[in-house]
Amino acid sequence: MKFEHLIEVNDLANPLLTRLSREELWFGLLCRAEDARAFLPGLEACRIIERSAGRLVRDLHFGNAVIRDCVTFEALRWIRFESEANEQHAGGGLTITIEEPEPGALFLRFAYRTSLPEGGEDGRYAEFVRSAYHQSDVDTVRVIRMIAESGGLVQ
Repeated sequence: MKFEHLIEVNDLANPLLTRLSREELWFGLLCRAEDARAFLPGLEACRIIERSAGRLVRDLHFGNAVIRDCVTFEALRWIRFESEANEQHAGGGLTITIEEPEPGALFLRFAYRTSLPEGGEDGRYAEFVRSAYHQSDVDTVRVIRMIAESGGLVQ
């Protein structure tokens, strides 16, 4: 199953919403890469196994399940999470791209690639997964805002 959606970060028509800069948004995405516990409910530990320029390899501990993934990125533009398949996890990928169609109008595009089939009996399950991922992505923006408002992001 492949699918994608946009989450609006800055609503330029809403003066009550604090606007995030591209740098703040990017830093929040890096926080998700460095330690995803605030972003992924049920995640007990996030251990960096390897680190190089533009790349991290992590072990994500969900109880007894451990998922290894590789995070690659281009600063201020996109970040990609590719998880390995194992007995406990089917593997898959997520790319998050920062889009700015006009100055200050920031969006995040979430593009998923999973091993889940689209149609047949699994169609309803796929729809449930899409909905859960969408809610998780809305929560990602909420957590980034919380970090920014607490002063955790440098401007």
